[in-house]
Amino acid sequence: MNNAIARTTALLSTCALLLAGCGGGGGPVTVTNSPNTTRNNTATDTTTTTGTSSAAIPIGIAVAQTSNVALLGQEQVAGAKLAEKYFNSKGGVNGTPIKLVFQDTSGDEAGTINAFQTLINKDKVIGIVGPTLSQQAFSADPIAERAKVPIIGPSNTAKNIPEIGDYVARVSAPVSIVAPNSVKAALKQNPQLKKVAVFYAQNDAFSKSETEIFQQTVKDQGLELVTVQKFQTSDTDFQSQATNAINLKPDLAIISGLAADGGNLVRQLRELGYKGLIVGGNGLNTSNLLSVCKALCDGVLIAQAYSPEHPGEINAAFRKSYTEEYKKEPPQFSAQAFAAVQVYVEALQALDKKSKVNKLQLSQLRTELNKQLLVGTYNTPLGEIGFTPTGEVVQKDFYVAQIKMAKDGSQGKFTFLK
Repeated sequence: MNNAIARTTALLSTCALLLAGCGGGGGPVTVTNSPNTTRNNTATDTTTTTGTSSAAIPIGIAVAQTSNVALLGQEQVAGAKLAEKYFNSKGGVNGTPIKLVFQDTSGDEAGTINAFQTLINKDKVIGIVGPTLSQQAFSADPIAERAKVPIIGPSNTAKNIPEIGDYVARVSAPVSIVAPNSVKAALKQNPQLKKVAVFYAQNDAFSKSETEIFQQTVKDQGLELVTVQKFQTSDTDFQSQATNAINLKPDLAIISGLAADGGNLVRQLRELGYKGLIVGGNGLNTSNLLSVCKALCDGVLIAQAYSPEHPGEINAAFRKSYTEEYKKEPPQFSAQAFAAVQVYVEALQALDKKSKVNKLQLSQLRTELNKQLLVGTYNTPLGEIGFTPTGEVVQKDFYVAQIKMAKDGSQGKFTFLK
């Protein structure tokens, strides 16, 4: 019996690999009803229809809706949904609406691979926005590359993400450009800074990439790196790392991790008596951090690739929709997800004017769409962006924000520095 089960499992695995390789590329693009239908690959897989019966172009959204990464992924879901609503209200792709198809990647590589394979082979999407983490992108993006399905990373800022393949692009500026800004802002606030303690999540590809940039920036600014402390994104107790660092009397602490672990580390540093400045990396760049470290989040500096105050019609519309829906300012992760969907929509619009997208074979549409999106210029909530031929985002505007909390920790916000 065990041998029979093993043979069956092996056969199913082989079939899955074959499906991933071919990428579901045959036949014309499938347009589906209910452009606002969403689906998750969770145990409660459900389909919701908003009542429209127009045909729609499916775009995959593969982000973390569960696990400790969900604090970031949920913001991406919000931004993508607002984009879907906004662009469909403007006529979609020259009269054809888009439909976002959601798959939950959870927080690991296996969940992301499963989500990508489902979107490519079952849902027949024309492209994918995702995943949330760079660690996940390094594992799952090659699957889309082999299937020749366009990928736009909404928050994958680690080194060498676009180099994964010809079908991989990102709207998230690389950490090498963004991260140094927060260290420079810390020096501006306290020119007497000398000693720096660095903390990073050693099991996360992005955090490992980001900390290299932070550490190089520390050296470039003539500061002393007194310690480098490692942790896991699943950790909740940072007493040892925090105590080791505090004993060396640093003036600045720099944290590369995610919202849950990073927030707990901030809290425990403060509880143990650390009084210096704290710089958080991009994984802490979410208002969901505030509920983790509460009043002790106050003063944390985080570099930004988005500002709610950025001028422009589309950012004004995005900001208005977000604040009306969620009663707070839109965060970077939501803005980047919105921008990624926008790139697909506007690239599809341009492509459709050349040859009707619903007449193209799915494999041909994916290939032509990938070519088109790389040559476009897009006025997004992030500002004007474009892409290099390799899929790297070209962006002009960057910022630094500092968290300001109420004394009781009940509420807080990101205040953008001038």
